[in-house]
Amino acid sequence: MSRIDSFLELAVKQGGSDLHLVSGQSPRIRIGGTLHRVRFRELSVEDLDRMLAEVMTDGHREVLDDKLAVDFAYQAPGIGRFRANVYRHVRGTAVALRHVPDEAPSLEALGMPSVVRSMISQPRGLTLVTGPTGSGKTTTLAAMLDHINRTRRAHIVTIEDPIEFVHPSRGCVITQREIGMHSPSFTVALRDAIREDPDVILVGEMRDMETISLALTAAETGAQVLGTLHTSGAPKTVDRILNVFPARRQDQIRTMLAESLTLLVSQQLVRVSGEGNRRRAAVEILVNTPAAASVIRAGSSHKLLSVIQAGAKVGMQSLDAVLKDLVHKGSISAQEAFEKAVDRAQFERLVTREEAA
Repeated sequence: MSRIDSFLELAVKQGGSDLHLVSGQSPRIRIGGTLHRVRFRELSVEDLDRMLAEVMTDGHREVLDDKLAVDFAYQAPGIGRFRANVYRHVRGTAVALRHVPDEAPSLEALGMPSVVRSMISQPRGLTLVTGPTGSGKTTTLAAMLDHINRTRRAHIVTIEDPIEFVHPSRGCVITQREIGMHSPSFTVALRDAIREDPDVILVGEMRDMETISLALTAAETGAQVLGTLHTSGAPKTVDRILNVFPARRQDQIRTMLAESLTLLVSQQLVRVSGEGNRRRAAVEILVNTPAAASVIRAGSSHKLLSVIQAGAKVGMQSLDAVLKDLVHKGSISAQEAFEKAVDRAQFERLVTREEAA
């Protein structure tokens, strides 16, 4: 077994989500959201170069030399699949490897509300999964895709950087494309995908104006589009999409988004009380009802929280309401809720009471 595989095996056995190997430092494993040092000496530049030679292709090295960072997927024999990011830093080279489960979990296993399953069963529109880095967006998208794969007969095209979950063809035809390997960019891959008779298009990350514009167009013209954004909450997500575009186009984009958006899931991972390092997703849900569409079209995204609060009957829920419910059930601590909340003021009293107890 190679040295890098030994570290990966250790990370998986300890329930770690990520392994960090940095020249000039000891290895570290992220467990339950916190980094823990591995009892091993500091890695030299030569150590890391030898380990990376075991997992990188010549093509990966060319990208690293040109861009100073490279993303790729690595399959460690007998251990699992990992998303790797190799990058340069002041003391040499580093790599972050994230463990990807062998199979996509079900929406039920992730604790997703039933409205998520019912909304993605509608073969149209735009579904967005948002949240900060490391909040489980990719896993949620994979669960959504797996549900579609098991329940429909459709053509699914995924555009990813890199491919993380590898989906077998169940009820659907699935074609997965990796940026840099199968297409030069998200924009080119998405433009091609629209011409490939897709029913469902998954866009790993909607990061620029042209990709977002094409995704909205694809959703408007009949495809079901699933994508992610690094934003927290419905109002910030809508603002992020609009602010990518110049002012002269924002009225048009507001209209397109109001008409094409189906579901917005914004999530955070929270540590479960009394269960060691286990974490679960706390999710905010916005269903694009006529009231939500009207708010988006009017450019009043700050009113979306009120729409969510009034939309419980159709499955909407705010993140803070979910956090409060989890605290009351004893599932998470008040401190954990305070750290993840949008409006932290309402949790301060709960934290004080918890500390006094």
